[in-house]
Amino acid sequence: MLWSAGDDIELRMPVGTIITDFETGDLIADLTKHGERLCLAEGGVGGWGNIHFKSSTNRAPRQKTNGKPGVRRKLKLELKVLADVGLLGMPNAGKSTLITAVSNARPKIADYPFTTLHPNLGVVRVGSERSFVIADIPGLIEGAAEGAGLGHRFLRHLQRTGVLLHLVDVAPFDENVDIAADAKAIVNELRKYDEALYQKPRWLVLNKVDMLQPEERQKVIKDFLKRFKWDGPVFEVSALNGEGCDRLCYAIQDYLDGLRKARDLEEERAEDPRFLDEQYGKDGLV
Repeated sequence: MLWSAGDDIELRMPVGTIITDFETGDLIADLTKHGERLCLAEGGVGGWGNIHFKSSTNRAPRQKTNGKPGVRRKLKLELKVLADVGLLGMPNAGKSTLITAVSNARPKIADYPFTTLHPNLGVVRVGSERSFVIADIPGLIEGAAEGAGLGHRFLRHLQRTGVLLHLVDVAPFDENVDIAADAKAIVNELRKYDEALYQKPRWLVLNKVDMLQPEERQKVIKDFLKRFKWDGPVFEVSALNGEGCDRLCYAIQDYLDGLRKARDLEEERAEDPRFLDEQYGKDGLV
């Protein structure tokens, strides 16, 4: 929530809003907590008219004080959704089907490209007290960083995530599609858009494995991994029938729990006087 001190004007903003100075680009605030309040611009102060100076001995005062104008700022407000996991991939890779299979989200699903026109969020529960938020954005295509397609407009929503899931359709309808080339194009577009986003932990999710015959499944996957030159985490799933989805969700939850535990430990050590003594010396000097 943003508020102005002088006139007491409040603007209610969704959690995840980033406020920057429109002219300089300097970051002013990043609203990531519910109920967070920020004084964005102080209002003006009104002046005192002659009636304020009236008294029993000064019945017709001719005095006044000038008011002070309030702060004027030109700001840019940008919303980035808060999600633990982000999905990326080519159109029709099955992202919407996957988020429907593992969470409570119900995005539109159809057999044509760019069915998803805006980000979708879903909560994935893997236990009574264990859950994470997953975000689905419109599919990327080659040239997205230069404005092709829709995905580049929503890539900023993946910048807060802890891990990215790169979905690949290993059984496209068009047999002439080079799935390795398409997967490389996605990675290239990610890097063109934002190096920090490209450096985020990224897992490979091979979707629609149920469409492959058992005897060709491992051959197709092995050939793809070799051509894609991937040595990171790999998960084989079918978002349509749920195959492999539970294993993927539990692996994500364990990974996110590890990140949160490491972050909590780091914050605890930062507040521990014994750790501060080791880092800065007993006199507070390095």
